[in-house]
Amino acid sequence: MQGTPFGFCSLGKMITAKPGKTPIQVLHEYGMKTKNIPVYECERSDVQIHVPTFTFRVTVGDITCTGEGTSKKLAKHRAAEAAINILKANASICFAVPDPLMPDPSKQPKNQLNPIGSLQELAIHHGWRLPEYTLSQEGGPAHKREYTTICRLESFMETGKGASKKQAKRNAAEKFLAKFSNISPENHISLTNVVGHSLGCTWHSLRNSPGEKINLLKRSLLSIPNTDYIQLLSEIAKEQGFNITYLDIEELSANGQYQCLAELSTSPITVCHGSGISCGNAQSDAAHNALQYLKIIAERK
Repeated sequence: MQGTPFGFCSLGKMITAKPGKTPIQVLHEYGMKTKNIPVYECERSDVQIHVPTFTFRVTVGDITCTGEGTSKKLAKHRAAEAAINILKANASICFAVPDPLMPDPSKQPKNQLNPIGSLQELAIHHGWRLPEYTLSQEGGPAHKREYTTICRLESFMETGKGASKKQAKRNAAEKFLAKFSNISPENHISLTNVVGHSLGCTWHSLRNSPGEKINLLKRSLLSIPNTDYIQLLSEIAKEQGFNITYLDIEELSANGQYQCLAELSTSPITVCHGSGISCGNAQSDAAHNALQYLKIIAERK
């Protein structure tokens, strides 16, 4: 570089020093003053569970620098810091800016990490479908709300709870990441091999199953008094290899009855609603409706 790269001899007069600014903030302010907004580009993204590595390049005027970090944000910060160091080292530029504040991931609370982004990057890296999040329940008093979110990845499901919708999503994603902690980043493997045998069953496998319970369901009228529908559904789930999750809805229905959702980890996911004069009755009704749905699907040719 020769002379002042941007034609300004005193950046100290343009930038007001404010302690605690990050490199990105400092460099952006500099770019705004000099009409050379920094441009960041991701050069490399190596996704791993515990030690992901990202490399970002920043260009501001005639200066180009790179930075590496365990998150995209940290890599951008380090690229910006490298650019700032070059500007400070240039004797022809008066860069009166305090040393920027660099984030230290090792000192950040665990809940400030980004499990949602990590899970999405992991899915892309291994060729899985992207995670899907569904808010399944919201309850509690106004000053202490609790949210329940379901995260689905391929035919698997995890639930997360939290005081906010975002925290519930993060907790659900963290549960999946905990399961994948032993994956080698170099291996592109199927999700079934990670978690174990698939817990879901397809409509095709359901229709062609020789299982005793599912074939008994095909012949059943599902109208016999005092039938334990929850137990019956549980037996079929065990036989066919899917899980059942009952989600009680806190709000009563329009006619004052309790409500419940029965979610089956089939592929695709099945969700059936139930209602009753108690939580138990609502669960039984949801199980009954789920059985009716399975019966219709299993009988189709």
